[in-house]
Amino acid sequence: MDLYSKFTQHWQEKFAAHIPAQDTILVAVSGGVDSMVLAQLLLQMGCTIQLAHMNFQLRAEESERDELFVKDWAHKNQIPLHLKKTNASEYANTHSVSIQEAARNLRYDWFRDLQTELSNKQSKVWLATAHHADDNVETVLLHLFRGTGLEGLAGIQPLRKKEALIRPLLTIPKTDLLSYAIAHQIAYVEDSSNAHNHYTRNQVRNQLMPVIQEIFPDAASQMLANIHRFREGIQVYRKAISTQLEKITTLHGAELHIPVEAWKKLDPIQTYTWEIIQAAGFHPSQIPAVLQLLDAATGKYCLSSTHRIIRNRKHLIIAPLANPLHTLIQVDRADTTISFSNGVISLEAIPYTSIPQQTPDTEAFLNEAALEFPLLIRKWQTGDYFYPLGLNKKKKISRFLIDCKLSATEKEKVYVLESNHKIAWVIGYRIDHRFRLQKKEGMALHLQYQK
Repeated sequence: MDLYSKFTQHWQEKFAAHIPAQDTILVAVSGGVDSMVLAQLLLQMGCTIQLAHMNFQLRAEESERDELFVKDWAHKNQIPLHLKKTNASEYANTHSVSIQEAARNLRYDWFRDLQTELSNKQSKVWLATAHHADDNVETVLLHLFRGTGLEGLAGIQPLRKKEALIRPLLTIPKTDLLSYAIAHQIAYVEDSSNAHNHYTRNQVRNQLMPVIQEIFPDAASQMLANIHRFREGIQVYRKAISTQLEKITTLHGAELHIPVEAWKKLDPIQTYTWEIIQAAGFHPSQIPAVLQLLDAATGKYCLSSTHRIIRNRKHLIIAPLANPLHTLIQVDRADTTISFSNGVISLEAIPYTSIPQQTPDTEAFLNEAALEFPLLIRKWQTGDYFYPLGLNKKKKISRFLIDCKLSATEKEKVYVLESNHKIAWVIGYRIDHRFRLQKKEGMALHLQYQK
C-alpha cells in the first residue's frame, strides 16, 4: 500500500468522524519535507486547507529563504497563507526559557489566535502539525529519561478535540515521507539546524537513535507498537486512579482539599501522590517533600511554579499561587525579614525592658511566649475575627475595618499575622489582646512593617 493510501485509510479511521467536510484545516508549515508532504496529502484528499508559517529569525538568510519558499508554494497552489515574523531569541531572554520552548510558545499562541479568528458558526478550524512517527519515538525517549511518568510514555496525542489539534502523520516514518516527496516531486527546504546537536532532541535523533537501531534494527517500529499499548494501558490506569481520588478529594473554589489520613492510606502512595500533584506544576523529584507534609506541622508547605501545597490541620490544601485570598507566607523563628506583596516586615526578639512607651501602628510588640511558630502572613478573609488590644471580646475583622473607615480597595490590601490559627496582628492596625505583653520581664517579638 502506497503512502497516500495509508494516509487516507488512517484519516478515515482516526479523524474523519470528528472533522466535517466543511471544516478548515490550518496546516503549520515550516517549509521542511514533513509539513510540505502533509499539506500536499491533505490537498490531494480534497480538504479545505490554509497555511500558517512563522519566521523565528533564528537562522538569518535561511529563515528568510524558508518564508519565501512557503509564500511561493502557497501562491502556486492558490492556498491562503498566514505569515508572522517574530524574534524567538528575544522572547527566550525575556521569559528565561530555552529557544525551543520560546519557539513553541510563540507559534502555538499564534496558531490559537488564528483558529479563533478564522472560525465561524458554520465551520471550525483545526490545527494540523506534521509530527511523524520518528518524532513520537524521540518524544517518548525524552519523557522516559526526564521522568514524566506514565503519561509521557503515551507519546504525542494524534487527536486533541478540545484544542482542535490533529497530527495525521504520527504513524508514518520520516523515511517514507522523504521517499514520497522525491517520488512525487514535492519541493521542500532543508533546515541546517537539524544537523546540529545543540538541542537535546537533535542529540537523541542524531546520536542516540542510530546507536539503538544498530543494536536493535527494529527499535523504532517496536517503540511505536509499545506506544499504542502504553496508551491503552494508561486509559485503564487513569480510570482506576480517578475512581480512588474522587473518594478523598474535595474542591473548594480553586483549592483542592485532601484529608491527611486518607492520603496516608493511598497505596502505592508515591504513584497516587504523583497523580495528585502533577497537574499543579510539581516535579517528580518533589514527591518526598510533599509526603513529608503528611507528618508536618500546620503551616508547612511545598511550592511549584504555579501552586502551593500547605498542611492545614488535618488536611493538605493545593491552591494556586495566584489566588489572592489564600496566598500564605510562612514565618519561621529564625527569620529576620519577610517580604510580601504589601511590603516588608522585619522581626527581632528584644527584652521587655527595651520596649518604648508609644509606638506607631506599623510596629507591633508581641508576647513571644504566646506565639507558636511557624507563623503565617495572609490576606484577611470573611469570617476572620480577633480580640482587639484592650478588649476581652472578639470582633470580626470585617467590622473592625469598617470602624477604621477603610475603603473597599484599602480593605483588599489588609493582611494578618496568624499563630496556630489565631490572628495575632492585623498588620499595620492592631494587635490581638491575647498576644499582648503581660509582665515586665521576658522577651517580646518586635515587628516593623514598611509598605
